[in-house]
Amino acid sequence: MTANPLDPAFEALLEHVKRVRGFDFTGYKRSTLVRRVRKRMDEVGMEGYGAYTAFLDQHPDEFSALFDTILINVTGFYRDAEAWEALTREVLAPLADRRRGGEPIRVWSAGCASGEETYTVVMALAEVLGEEGFRARVKVYATDVDEHALMQARQAVYPAKALEAVPAALRAKYFQPVGMQFCFRPELRRLVIFGRHDLVRDAPISHLDLLVSRNTLMYFNADTQARILSRFHFALGEGGVLFLGKAEMLRSHGSLFAPLNLRARLFARVQRAPLREWVMMTAGTAPPGPRHELRLREAALDAASAAQVVVSRDGAVVLANDPARALFGLAAADLGRPLQDLTLSYRPADLRTPVEQVMAERRKVVLEHVEHTAPGGELRAYDVHLVPMLEGAGLLGVSVSFVDVTAAHRLNVELQDANQELETAFEELQSTNEELETTNEELQSTVEELETTNEELQSTNEELETMNEELQSTNEELETINDELARRSAELNAVNAYVSSILTSVRVAVVVVDPDSTIRVWNRRAEDFWGLRAEEAVGHPFQNLEIGLPVERLKGAVRACIEGRSDAEEVVVDAVNRMGRPIVCRVTVAPFRGEAGSEVNGAVLVMEEQRAPAPAPDPAPEPGKAKAKRAR
Repeated sequence: MTANPLDPAFEALLEHVKRVRGFDFTGYKRSTLVRRVRKRMDEVGMEGYGAYTAFLDQHPDEFSALFDTILINVTGFYRDAEAWEALTREVLAPLADRRRGGEPIRVWSAGCASGEETYTVVMALAEVLGEEGFRARVKVYATDVDEHALMQARQAVYPAKALEAVPAALRAKYFQPVGMQFCFRPELRRLVIFGRHDLVRDAPISHLDLLVSRNTLMYFNADTQARILSRFHFALGEGGVLFLGKAEMLRSHGSLFAPLNLRARLFARVQRAPLREWVMMTAGTAPPGPRHELRLREAALDAASAAQVVVSRDGAVVLANDPARALFGLAAADLGRPLQDLTLSYRPADLRTPVEQVMAERRKVVLEHVEHTAPGGELRAYDVHLVPMLEGAGLLGVSVSFVDVTAAHRLNVELQDANQELETAFEELQSTNEELETTNEELQSTVEELETTNEELQSTNEELETMNEELQSTNEELETINDELARRSAELNAVNAYVSSILTSVRVAVVVVDPDSTIRVWNRRAEDFWGLRAEEAVGHPFQNLEIGLPVERLKGAVRACIEGRSDAEEVVVDAVNRMGRPIVCRVTVAPFRGEAGSEVNGAVLVMEEQRAPAPAPDPAPEPGKAKAKRAR
């Protein structure tokens, strides 16, 4: 069945999985997603998406098998060794030099799968900082959407084959043998915090120095990739580095990341995400508009002296500037929490109702002369301005500003200065734009063509990398099956050798035929009896043998046993052995049954020479007759 990526039945299946189990695969590339789902459907014998949806409802355990098929957890230690060398040389070593004062180092391994790349980061940092420095200063977070893979990562137990890429010295230093496998050292393993995390839906970990996400983005479509990269940009601190897989380039996201080492896929965070961009990211939309507009809005936020808090359309506090944090005692941990859970929601004024009103009516609301005691103990008055933040017809959130009306004149002067600076900056940017406009128009057509070609090549490269990982996963499954077949073949060979030894050791001729009377076993004693080697007899019909045994007289007994009409038949016939000597041969025929003991798979013929009884001795003569005989 050929699947259409836009097939409504397929989209309905994805929505069903999202609704029932909370896994949202709608942002994944359709070509890869369809291929993986079809693979699982073929394994369970389902033809249509509707039938498979019903099958999921009837068999809840099938969800786990489907997720394991879609989430291709192909990873490895030191995958792309040259890239890891570049990471150590260009990122980790300079980072250790900059943080010699003991400042903490934060690392996030996003899409960690079964943990190999996470522990590779741990080893690399431990080698650069030393184990004591690593324990004291480094926080490593590892996340994935697949609970089964996270369980494997937490156990940190791997077969010897998985450690082939780890240098011998590091293997001996960081791994301990456990039976036939190897376990990452427990005291270092416990320093890694594992947790389930959906890159599309969950808030990112923040203030990071390094974010490792290798060959994860390539499974998502372009829109979803843009959303995830915006979250990655927010998660990284100043000077933070993003480490991607070899199939991921980021050519169309230069405003967020700049190449640090393109060959190794190392990208540096270029600047702090402005207010508008962060609010739009949490609202689930991509940042639009020219970059100079974002810079101007960021400058306006930095220049403002009023306390300002931003509430997303979901009711969560996503931003609070320095004056707001100082005025209301907000901490970094409060960002992302619902407004209703914070003291700010009811003191100095009830903000919950006005925020709901602004969201519903999409218009500004002002609360005048709200009294609040400042941290220094002074009672001050504020005008609270609640303004809807709109993007076209859509609502991004609500900006809540606390304007100190006790010093309105000073505030006005500062705002005028800030506006003048903004106007000057805008005029400078406008002049620069006009100078570059002519050149940009000439280059625009060429750039667009190159970007289109590059995106097509990038998409193809990601698709090939995805297929390569699928093939690698399939190859690992085949290797496991091959090992099992080899083990069973060895067991079968041992059983065959054992049976052959028994047949060779018995002192009677044994022949086994199948239901078609074709010979399957011809032991050594049968060769001695009739002078016909096993390779000459096996595979030939028993009734066609040309030996000294009258096989025609045995056909009835053999057929009776094969058809189940008799449990044993004994036939005594005159025969001629291989030496040409006439013998009397007793042939015992019995059914050949399978393991269950009921099904008849042929017949067993046991042949042995029947010895003639020894002649009886002459009777002893009577004494009188013996004397008479001697006298004669």
